Amino acid sequence: MSVICFGEALIDLLSDDKAPESFTKYAGGAPANVAVAVAKQGIKASFCGMFSNDSFAEFLLSELHNYGVDTQYSHRTDKAKTALAFVSLDERGERSFSFYRSPSADLLFRAQDFTPEVFINHRILHVCSNSLSEANIYKATIYALSQAKSHSMVCSFDINLRLNLWPSQRYIIDRLWHVIALSDIVKLSQQELDFLHQHSHTEHGQNKTIDAILATNTKCIIVTDGAKPIKCYTNSCQFQVLPPKVEAIDTTAVGDAFVGGFLSQLSKHESPSMALTCEPFLTSAINYASRCGAYAATIKGAFSSIPSGEQILDERTP
Repeated sequence: MSVICFGEALIDLLSDDKAPESFTKYAGGAPANVAVAVAKQGIKASFCGMFSNDSFAEFLLSELHNYGVDTQYSHRTDKAKTALAFVSLDERGERSFSFYRSPSADLLFRAQDFTPEVFINHRILHVCSNSLSEANIYKATIYALSQAKSHSMVCSFDINLRLNLWPSQRYIIDRLWHVIALSDIVKLSQQELDFLHQHSHTEHGQNKTIDAILATNTKCIIVTDGAKPIKCYTNSCQFQVLPPKVEAIDTTAVGDAFVGGFLSQLSKHESPSMALTCEPFLTSAINYASRCGAYAATIKGAFSSIPSGEQILDERTP
């Protein structure tokens, strides 16, 4: 079964943390990273988004093609440039971002730019919150999820919240809950769960927010917390998976490698929707995904750090 990822592809400019500071160009963008992660697991993967006609977009498209990602559902525009993300790392490989995005090409995708084949030729749709930050791209995302649901696709949402991408925080919570309500899978970090809880259910414990997500018909919630246990919640079970221990060099694509690893396992199941309520499957898939994320943490860059299926099956991989 094939996976399509919708949203932004951008340039990560990774600092060398030296004086004077210089930056190296890498292809990135959370949905694009996930598409590459799925493709490197040997699963058919597509990316859907709007690209500029500048040289950065040529680089992005070339990299996506090199990693086996289908971009036939994407479009080009002369009206904006490619978004840039300047990325600095601390001594633990944790990131800080400075975005040059608005206006940028990825924000110009509209609902009418989707073709019916997007929803006919794929079984899983993946999005993240970076395509919710401005009104028109938010509307396009909601349209995609609604169409996906009407075609019985499985919808995956990685919150992946970058507050400095939002021109205003006024709409964040409403838009997050709108997408959650259309998603079968919701993946978020502990920090993102804290944020969602604090702005939604301040008078109750975090289980109130977990229960509220499941009440929207979301089938599976996955909460990551760095090196701490990964928590999974469904309406029938909850459990934890301990991720591998690694020395992190660059955490840029860790979450996306995790999501891609999980979706690759889900795509192999004869009934992905039913698999999201099966504890043995979820335990195995999350364990596999955590190994993908751990591997990505040990290599700089985004696309280049994401492991293949062969690398994960190698007994030397964490």
